[in-house]
Amino acid sequence: MGGRLTTAIWARRRAASGGALLGLALFAMAWSSPSRSAESADSVKVRFGGDQTQTRLVIEAGRSVQGKLENQAGRTIELSLPGLKPPADLDGAGRGLVQSWTLKRDSGGAKLTLTLTRKADISRRFLLPPADGIDVYRYVIDLTGEGVDAAAPTSRSVAPAPAGPVSAPTPKQDGRSLADFVQAAQALKARLTRKVVVIDAGHGGHDPGAMGDRAREKDITLAAAKMLKTRLERTGRFKVVLTRDQDVFVPLEDRVQIARKANADLFISLHADVGADPAVHGATVYTLSDQGVDRAAKGVFDGGSFLNVKLPGRDQSVKQILLDLTQRNTRNRSGAFAETLIDQVSRQTDLVSRSHRDAGYVVLLAPDVPAVLLEMGFITNRHDESQLMDPARRGRLMNAVGEAIETYFADDGAPEAKLASR
Repeated sequence: MGGRLTTAIWARRRAASGGALLGLALFAMAWSSPSRSAESADSVKVRFGGDQTQTRLVIEAGRSVQGKLENQAGRTIELSLPGLKPPADLDGAGRGLVQSWTLKRDSGGAKLTLTLTRKADISRRFLLPPADGIDVYRYVIDLTGEGVDAAAPTSRSVAPAPAGPVSAPTPKQDGRSLADFVQAAQALKARLTRKVVVIDAGHGGHDPGAMGDRAREKDITLAAAKMLKTRLERTGRFKVVLTRDQDVFVPLEDRVQIARKANADLFISLHADVGADPAVHGATVYTLSDQGVDRAAKGVFDGGSFLNVKLPGRDQSVKQILLDLTQRNTRNRSGAFAETLIDQVSRQTDLVSRSHRDAGYVVLLAPDVPAVLLEMGFITNRHDESQLMDPARRGRLMNAVGEAIETYFADDGAPEAKLASR
């Protein structure tokens, strides 16, 4: 793991220093925000990114935001945002597919009106909660121009970096503050860096996993993992590692070690659920529970743990603080991805009630790798089993998982905390 410990807090302090002026061309964004909030009103910021093919609008606010599409006709889109209280009626110029926008106070909330440059559809809407030092909610609206395939992975691929050196514009040149400049530069650097995603096909070898009428869990998870690997690699933005690429048994502890040795930015374990009632169906997403966090910490300090974590220094209290910071950062990231994953997966398959759950699964224990376990459906339910066995429907589900991974990294420019291995 590079032989050093880096916390998200220290990394941000370094990024905020003079070295933050990166030699990169900035991803174009337009910012608009009120200068002062009225009493009891929400501080609201609206920003844009993208082009005439796909455009992203992000509303940042101090409270959770949920939108409802009220009208979409011609080149106008209207959404109501119940509960959101901007300090005043806001408006501004857009970018890409959006010519202009207004955010006006309305009864019980606010109304967002977008005037488009050409016909476009809303391809995604989702909420990112505060996480990893970002203390605001981000309501994201993705627009796709008419005639563009929103599901095509190449539509969001990053263009190759220019062959020669590029000079980043200074804050004075583009009229933005230094803080805005640094944030945009960090976001672009994250977009130009290939992320490492480790995909874990559950079970394998002598461990078949759950058994359905016609399928075995180990076969379905391996087929799904290979599909997702292909889906992600087509974008050119990810380095993908499989914990197994054939029908072999890999111990749970080894799967965690594979992720840590790969310096993974994200770990996703694929499974198919089993239930006593054959009528139970739907997908579930798991992240690490409080008990799992305690178990991982105990393993680190007891020594001899398969996690193989090395903490610098001799002071036990300092080591505990460093581990706590890292685990908190990792859990925030895992939770953010889980919510994005649920949003995307729900478009292709049903979800169980309370679809985001926590557990102490071994594969989720790494203190410095954001991780989720996805139960893709119930193999004991005929509908779910049929869907998971069908290559076309399984492919659509994995495409949704790929969309979630792309979205997660597109909105995440913050550095991660990494722990060294022994």
